[in-house]
Amino acid sequence: MNFSERIASIRAAMPKEGLFADKEWLVSPEPFRISPGLHDELQKLGYRLLLFQKACNRLYQQSVAGKQPPWVAEYLDRGKPAELIEFSRRKESRDDIPLVIRPDLVLTEEGFVISELDSVPGGIGLTAWLNQTYASFGEDVIGGGRGMIDGFVQMLGGEADILISEESATYRPEMGWLAKQTNGALQVIADDGNPDLWKRQIFRFFELFDLENVRSAGELMKRVEAGGQKVTPPFKPYLEEKLWFALFWMRPLREFWRRELGERQWLKLQEVIPYTWIVNPEPLPHFATIPQLDVQSWEEVGEFSQKQRDLILKISGFSEQSWGSRGVTLGSDISQSEWKNAVTEAISSFGHHPYILQRFHKARLVEQSYADLQSGEVKLMKGRTRLCPYYFVNEEQANLCGALATVCPADKKLLHGMRDAIMVPVATEAAEP
Repeated sequence: MNFSERIASIRAAMPKEGLFADKEWLVSPEPFRISPGLHDELQKLGYRLLLFQKACNRLYQQSVAGKQPPWVAEYLDRGKPAELIEFSRRKESRDDIPLVIRPDLVLTEEGFVISELDSVPGGIGLTAWLNQTYASFGEDVIGGGRGMIDGFVQMLGGEADILISEESATYRPEMGWLAKQTNGALQVIADDGNPDLWKRQIFRFFELFDLENVRSAGELMKRVEAGGQKVTPPFKPYLEEKLWFALFWMRPLREFWRRELGERQWLKLQEVIPYTWIVNPEPLPHFATIPQLDVQSWEEVGEFSQKQRDLILKISGFSEQSWGSRGVTLGSDISQSEWKNAVTEAISSFGHHPYILQRFHKARLVEQSYADLQSGEVKLMKGRTRLCPYYFVNEEQANLCGALATVCPADKKLLHGMRDAIMVPVATEAAEP
C-alpha cells in the first residue's frame, strides 16, 4: 500500500461522528518514529511519574497534618471551595491518585522536557483509534493496535461508566468511539443526575473547576462519601495543579523529594522537569532574591527584556483557563507592554488563582509527511513535536499503552492540537543490526 492509498484508508476509517467536536488536523501516511533509546526512556518515565504522583499526594497530606511546611497545602488550596477541600482530605481516599498519567513532552535537541502533567487528559480515544488504524498497516505502534483500549479497560477493573461534562464535550465523540470498542465494558453516560445509571465505577472526564456545572456532581459526591460509589480520578483538586513542578524545585522540600523518590529517580526527574517558580508577590527580605532570576520582586520580572523573557507564564489550575493552550503566555513572543500586563495579572491573581513561571525549552526541528488539504499530495513538513505518552496505572504499574505525536509547523512555539498540525501515533524505529 503506497502513501496515497494509506491516506485514503485513514480517512475512510474515520468514525462518522468524528473524534473531536469541530476539530481538524493534518493526516500523515506514517506514524511518528522514535529511536529505541527514546522508547526505553518513555517506559522508565512512567515508573518515575507514578512515584512522583504518589509523593505529591503524600506531601499534601503531610503538610495538612503539620509534618511538612503548611505553606505547601496553602498554595494548593488557593481558590478552591472549602467543601471540596474537605472532601479531598477524606481518609477513605487517602491513597487514591489519578490512574491516567499523561505528560506533555517537548522533544528538544538534548532529549525531552515535561511541560506539564495532565490527570484528566483528552486524546485517549483519538490515540486508541490512531493506533488501531496504523497497526492495520503493519506499523509497530507503541502499545499495539488495542493497547490503549485494553489498557484503559484493565485500569478501570474491567468495566466503568464515563461521565463527561459540557465543558469537556469536545471529547465526547472520541470517548464514545472508545466505549464502542469494548463490548459494553465501557459506556458514556449522560450528566442528568440520575443515580440509577451509576451501577459501576465512574471515570470522571471533567475538570474539578467545572464541578458546579456538572448536574450529577452533588449526588455523585454523596454516594462516594457513603461508600457506595467509586470514582477516578479522585476528587482531589490539589493533584491537578501545575505548581507541583515549582514545589519539586524548592530548596526546603529537597530532602522530602529525595527520600520519597529515591536518589536515582529524583536526579532523573531533575533532567526533564523544567525549573519552575510560583508567582508569589509576598515581599522578600532585603538580602534575598528569587532563585535563578536574580531579582527581588515579580514587578522586576515584568520589566525583563525580550532576551530575558524565554519564559512561559501559565495559570496553575482550577480555572477554565488552565487547560489546553489557554492561560499560557510565552514572554519572548509578545511585546514588553504585553509581558508586563501578563505578569501584573499573575501577581494580582495569587490570592485565588496562582500562576507559575517556567523556563521555555525550544523543540527541535523534525520532518513528517502529511497530506496537503488542497492538492491532496503527500508533502513533508518541517515542524516541532509535542509527544503525549499515555500511562494507565494497574496493579501498582504505570503501563505505557500508546503515545500521540503532534507535529506543529516550525514557526509555532506553543505546541498543541491545531488545524495545521499533524497528529499521528508513535512507533519505534527498527533497531540497527
